[in-house]
Amino acid sequence: MPELPEVETIRRGIEPLILRREIVRVVVRTDRLRWPVPSGLERRLEGQEIASVERRGKYLLLRLSVGTLLVHFGMSGYLRIFREPPVAGRHDHFDICFSGGTCLRFNDSRRFGALLWIDGDPSAHPLLADLGPEPLSDSFSGSYLFQRSRNRRGAVKHFIMDHRIVAGIGNMYASEALFDAGIHPAVPAGQLSFCRYATLAESIRKVMEEALSSGEKTLGNFNNESARPGYFNMHFKVYGRAGEPCEVCGRPIENLRIGQRSSFFCPACQNRADIAPAFREINNGR
Repeated sequence: MPELPEVETIRRGIEPLILRREIVRVVVRTDRLRWPVPSGLERRLEGQEIASVERRGKYLLLRLSVGTLLVHFGMSGYLRIFREPPVAGRHDHFDICFSGGTCLRFNDSRRFGALLWIDGDPSAHPLLADLGPEPLSDSFSGSYLFQRSRNRRGAVKHFIMDHRIVAGIGNMYASEALFDAGIHPAVPAGQLSFCRYATLAESIRKVMEEALSSGEKTLGNFNNESARPGYFNMHFKVYGRAGEPCEVCGRPIENLRIGQRSSFFCPACQNRADIAPAFREINNGR
């Protein structure tokens, strides 16, 4: 699933190509993705101009002269830009065509993405209203994480992946940030100290900034009709590297299932001392 850095890179890539452009044609080929595509959407969009291209968490927001189009990529969705779009394939679910010939096409093989219409303030929409602060915003800090974590017994990895706590962090970057901070993913969130959360907040910022920097190298692809924006050529230190040696200490990276999600970590570099004794007994030998 595209996470915050991927969606932000898509936003930056398409913005100069569609901003202030008039929508001249909309083709909706699939009336239901994760949720039903609003009926009559074509009539709402055609003739309108893109006022801004924004992002909130993992959601892309195309603000129009009137109303906002919300795009979510789900597990497998992505956008492509064409000058002369080829014949639509099986999983090409909608096109938005602009003055000047640019066409924005959405492909999603698993149909977990979304295309929704918002009449009023987007921040009040149910999908956006409860989102936590952006991890690169001034409102995100170690102090904020510490305050929100009190009395929470769930794993810290789940805590930072909860979009009501912080918007846009998924499995990949949660694993990387926890490694950078030296925190075991299974530590109960309420058990970490203020200082540990200060470190974790800085690690989250660092990992996100590195991902965005890697993403900048892909921006030119949005002008290439063969481009499929996806995960960057970012070097992961733990994610997806189970069994490979840790680059810091040489111990093999391990993969622990936490709440049905794979959690990659280094058993030596990521401190287990904070894990409650009961949890250590249950997971003895890992």
